[in-house]
Amino acid sequence: MTIIRSIFQDMRSRSRSQRVVQDGSMEVVTDGLQRSCWANMPQELLREVLVRIEASESCWPPRKSVVACAGVCRSWRAIAKEIVKTPEVSSMITFPISIKQPGPRDHLLQCFIKRNRSTQTYHLFLNLTSAIADEGKFLLAASKCRRATCTDYTISLDADDMSKGSNIYIGKVRSNFLGTKFAIYDGQPPHAGAKIVKSCSTRLMNLKQVSPRVPTGDYPVAHISYEVNVLGSRGPRRMNCVMDAIPTSAIEPGGVAPTQTEFSLRNIDSFSSFSFFRSKSNRMENFLSGKLGTQKDGMLVLRNKAPRWHEQLQCWCLNFHGRVTVASVKNFQLVASPENRPAGPEHEKIILQFGKVGKDLFTMDYRYPISAFQAFAICLSSFDTKIACE
Repeated sequence: MTIIRSIFQDMRSRSRSQRVVQDGSMEVVTDGLQRSCWANMPQELLREVLVRIEASESCWPPRKSVVACAGVCRSWRAIAKEIVKTPEVSSMITFPISIKQPGPRDHLLQCFIKRNRSTQTYHLFLNLTSAIADEGKFLLAASKCRRATCTDYTISLDADDMSKGSNIYIGKVRSNFLGTKFAIYDGQPPHAGAKIVKSCSTRLMNLKQVSPRVPTGDYPVAHISYEVNVLGSRGPRRMNCVMDAIPTSAIEPGGVAPTQTEFSLRNIDSFSSFSFFRSKSNRMENFLSGKLGTQKDGMLVLRNKAPRWHEQLQCWCLNFHGRVTVASVKNFQLVASPENRPAGPEHEKIILQFGKVGKDLFTMDYRYPISAFQAFAICLSSFDTKIACE
């Protein structure tokens, strides 16, 4: 990687030097970065270089070289984005947008969550090795905020900035008062035609002053309901998750789930009026308050996999294939619900599994058609105490 280091050093040195030419009142600024020989490299040669780098750096932390190449200049970024495949195809998380894209089709992508009880924060990491919990590659952070009538989990790309008004805000999870129903919101449209919902936090923005050109939004992507667990603490919770943004056909052979390709600019000038961001929608609010029935038509529904009775242990168990080591009511595996039709092999595949391996350490493995963000949000709902269900 000597050549890559030399490229970066050359780009940094050139970007510091700027030439200013003044002619009367006219001032022309030439950026040294644009004059660099690396920025003007022939497209065929540049593509060959980036393809080799992308193919050689197949895992983190060396894969940061691929991200660094995409940050050199506009032409490098365009080719890097074209070369790097989505997690569905490559089974790798490279750019930040990867956490909003569906996981691999053929296997579970292994991650883990670290909980900090004192700060009420949760950090999601990508497993770098086959070990249950290694150093990991940081992906997302969530902060819990208990309110009078609900609990909010704000999800961000930066563990040090959990403000909803920032550009790194990803989404949130909101519960009802009993902690039995949860709504998951995306900070940007998950698909064409997605509707924004009215939210008090959209106006308050955590009491921070936010640029009017960067409005935040809440787009409902899923809602979760927990039912009474007849097994009590001896078995996993009973839960249903309706994925509003994913069609039922996504799990079938050849099915397609919505895939975001880039983060939106959230520029209000691109819309007809600011009132669009304050349009009233009570669907999620009614669901949290229990006033609305579950709408499942055309939407993917996930349900927890039923446990089996273990004669030797005398308890209800799920097979996590070594990824979960501590018994907990929080542990679960989600599969697609057949919804009044014969179950096929696609309904037996585990789409998301979550389980405890330490006092504040949990594994989270997910696959297509859900994304890392959606899987993380679903797992956050499991941390709440549910007195009404157990």
